[in-house]
Amino acid sequence: MAQLPQLDGPREALRRHVLEHSLKTGNFTLKSGRQSNWFLDTKQTACRPDGIVLVADVALSLIPADVTAIGGLTMGADPVAFGIAAIAAQRGRMLRSFSVRKEAKDHGVTGRIAGALQPGDRVAVVEDTVTRGTSIFEAVDAVKAFGAIPVFITVIVDRGGTCATMARDAGIAYEPMLTAPQLGYDYNS
Repeated sequence: MAQLPQLDGPREALRRHVLEHSLKTGNFTLKSGRQSNWFLDTKQTACRPDGIVLVADVALSLIPADVTAIGGLTMGADPVAFGIAAIAAQRGRMLRSFSVRKEAKDHGVTGRIAGALQPGDRVAVVEDTVTRGTSIFEAVDAVKAFGAIPVFITVIVDRGGTCATMARDAGIAYEPMLTAPQLGYDYNS
């Protein structure tokens, strides 16, 4: 493998965890239908106690201080958002967490938002891995429809490299925790 770019301490620790637990090599068909020789199952990092602490270390250094809630589209965002919120609380920072359902519920508490999101919240939208950005922006649209304000987007790994442009066009700050090139792969490879 080629020399990996240097990262700060928390990102380097997260990269090591992702490379050890979340990166799979072989022949894979991606959600887009494209073929790839590598696949990321970043839930293998987000759902391990040592991994979610590393994710939170990086995420909490990135998420703006005025953010009051964190969440995204279920399932990819759930362990990320809930884990970061719990660790943030242990460190004295209160972030309410929520999940965006794939479809609106028509009984009980209706709609697409489940959890503690409140209208007017300033929101960090998260995801485990992003390739094209469609799941992230489905969550952004649901958050806006709910009456909250998406102000920041982060993901454990940006695999595709297109989310930055989409976020900029939407006027939302974006910074991934890691990128495909930082793992030794080209975007969209």
